[in-house]
Amino acid sequence: MINSSAAIDDVDVAIAAVSAGAEVVRARYGQRFARIEKGAGDFATDVDVAAEEAILGVIRAARPEDAVRGEEGGQRGAADAVRQWLVDPLCGTLNYAVGNMLVAVNVALRNGPAAVADPFSEEVFFTDGETAWVRRDGSDTRLAPTAAVPLVDVNLDPPFPSAPGFRAVELLAHPGFAERFRPRVVSTTLALAWVAAGKRAAYVTDGGDLAGSVHFAAGIALCRAAGCVVTGVDGAPVGQAGRGLVVAADAETHGLLLSMIRAVTS
Repeated sequence: MINSSAAIDDVDVAIAAVSAGAEVVRARYGQRFARIEKGAGDFATDVDVAAEEAILGVIRAARPEDAVRGEEGGQRGAADAVRQWLVDPLCGTLNYAVGNMLVAVNVALRNGPAAVADPFSEEVFFTDGETAWVRRDGSDTRLAPTAAVPLVDVNLDPPFPSAPGFRAVELLAHPGFAERFRPRVVSTTLALAWVAAGKRAAYVTDGGDLAGSVHFAAGIALCRAAGCVVTGVDGAPVGQAGRGLVVAADAETHGLLLSMIRAVTS
């Protein structure tokens, strides 16, 4: 438990918070859960809620004056606060609900440090805003993106705000994609963490302003700090006017994917 707001850096708060959430997710795996309907086919579980409360407990103890926006609990504190934590306590709820372990726990301080936890490998990917690391068995290793592995995660989950101009599934039909890459669909922030860690060459998803999203903020921060190339699907900077994400291990892979996206949207 964190006892002093002055005792630790923000990156330590992020790591402690995702670790607390991951412990709940791991402990409840395989047990019965209550389903909370959100509409349009989306839902949460009581595990999402419990994990978010564990995360909030860490943040409140360490940074009681900070605002928090959680996936389940919504906004706490001023929405325009300079210091605001973005929390997704269980990214990949559908995966988790069917017994799939491909899930993540995300915490990011807006425009600051962030962390992504894999509850089942017990890895924590984190950044102080300058560099990116993975903590495994108490040891920290610098993240090193690489395009040597030809795996690209493409998010196929709705909604599809750019349709009919852009549909991610059409990228998979581009002949050049199969020549160079092999698609994967993870449906969790782990896909972004794996690009930063050199386990994936790239990640592609549609969407709006994902930099401020509780689902994506931590993964984007991690990839940027690791040295990945990060833009929208239109090649523009990620931000309020942005569309989706193309995150690649290097400029060559990024450019190739953008050229394919333009080909299927023209």
